[in-house]
Amino acid sequence: MNFSSWRKNLRFPAIDYRIALIVTVLYFTATFNWVLLRHFYSILSQMDEYDPIFAATAPFVVILALTLVFVPFSFKYVLKPALVFFIVTGAVANYAMQHYGIVFDRAMFTNFAETYPAEALSYVSGSSVMWIFLTGILPAILLIAVPLKYPKTIFAGLAQRLVILTVVLAVTGLLGAGYFKNYASVGRNNKILGKEAMPFNYVVAGIQYGKMQYKAHFIPFQKIGEDAKRQPSFGKPNLVFLVIGETARAENVALDGYKRDTSPFTRDIPGLVSFQNVSSCGTATAISVPCMFSDMTHANFDGSHAAKRENLLDIVARTGVSVFWKENDGGCKGVCDRVPNIELSPDMYPDLCNGHSCLDAAMLEDIDPEMAAMKAGDKLMVFHIIGSHGPTYYQRYPDDFRAFTPDCPRSDIENCSSEELVNSYDNSIRYTDYIISQMIAKLQSLSSDYNTSLLYVSDHGESLGENGLYLHGAPYVFAPSQQTHVPMFMWMAKRTAESKNIDTSCVSNTARNDAYSQDNLFSTVLGLFDVSTSLYQADHDILAKCETPGTHTASNNPAQPIVQ
Repeated sequence: MNFSSWRKNLRFPAIDYRIALIVTVLYFTATFNWVLLRHFYSILSQMDEYDPIFAATAPFVVILALTLVFVPFSFKYVLKPALVFFIVTGAVANYAMQHYGIVFDRAMFTNFAETYPAEALSYVSGSSVMWIFLTGILPAILLIAVPLKYPKTIFAGLAQRLVILTVVLAVTGLLGAGYFKNYASVGRNNKILGKEAMPFNYVVAGIQYGKMQYKAHFIPFQKIGEDAKRQPSFGKPNLVFLVIGETARAENVALDGYKRDTSPFTRDIPGLVSFQNVSSCGTATAISVPCMFSDMTHANFDGSHAAKRENLLDIVARTGVSVFWKENDGGCKGVCDRVPNIELSPDMYPDLCNGHSCLDAAMLEDIDPEMAAMKAGDKLMVFHIIGSHGPTYYQRYPDDFRAFTPDCPRSDIENCSSEELVNSYDNSIRYTDYIISQMIAKLQSLSSDYNTSLLYVSDHGESLGENGLYLHGAPYVFAPSQQTHVPMFMWMAKRTAESKNIDTSCVSNTARNDAYSQDNLFSTVLGLFDVSTSLYQADHDILAKCETPGTHTASNNPAQPIVQ
């Protein structure tokens, strides 16, 4: 039986298209915008006093706004597809908002758009499927099944829609005349409300993302740092492991003061320094990774321009350093496109992968042959690990690393207890600590041949239910510290520090007391390789202030002896 005959057998009575329109508006208000209304009333409840009539108008304002949005789609052959689209996408977006506290803006839409399949599957759970089916797919099926009656002439239809718009605008005007100042005051002091109004939030974010992609298409590719040169190495070549973490927040790292021992493997490694106050550039990988490798800072970062612009890796490679990127987190976001790179796939290491993703221990495999394939001389190996990527934190560590139990072996983390959720997350942080310790051990074994060092920084943090927020991706201006305060470690072999005249006690002191951000990565890596370029900023190099007098790490001074 096909769908048409099934619908005929159900024999739904035909209803006026305006009824379908109004029912959808009311459904959207009650089902998908209650997060917005709940937040609105929560704000009012914290005021010393407010007009109760003003408070009562909020649902009607939402109804009026939705009507204005949906009326232009109310024509035959357009209405049903449009409403089905809004209902289904609204169900998905509402689940993310309700269960994870996600707020939709362009950055979040970018994060969604650039999510790889395996990552997307990690968000699928019984509760998410049931929610989307009951609130999205089922109402959409009912809408499709019900026949609609439309005006017999175009002019009659236009007249009807004009009446609806006139009434809506008139009522809106009356509400505005009475309470515009009230709404303006609440909105001005709580701008996040605008990012909670559905479907405006994700539709506007989608349009902004589309405009950004369109704009980026016409931006010419730009080379940067073409003056970059490197001082000659008179001793051993440099070997730097740059580890980009995923979703690690400093608050849960023992080296940064966390009450649990989530850093047992690195805690006693000589020369390892943890920087206590480090901020991320963004709250999602799609922003933070391109930003930290860009010569642009957090304050002026533009993703569209960064995508059409060389970055740190291009500059370092131009000076003769052999660069290699190893990926275990779904993609380098364009950063590694112009240097040799490899992305792990589950079939490469069956013992370390689950069919969708790989444990970070897989990153330790084949390091020796990968190094052997690189050019002789200075080497930069970048490891983009999967770290503590949620919501399936339990998949980020093997069973023998379940130090904190009971953990949360599911993707619908909002249904786990706080203890279970934190246990799973802490296990993933502890496992990352193990991975870093193994990378340092590898560098230690190579210290007779290279000046070795390691720099680790996470791309962003994570919310674990604080204030109803889960995961990450909150607008930076509203983001809690759990999403922006990230761990950063540096390890340098003793002889490496001596050869570069680095005062390690100074580094430890600044790590404890000074504030840093991912903006510091660009110049710090240039400094590690003694790269001279006008783009280098000594005040952004975390090691520059700890060089002993009379030494030099990197400079824009062309009088220095250089090699290309």
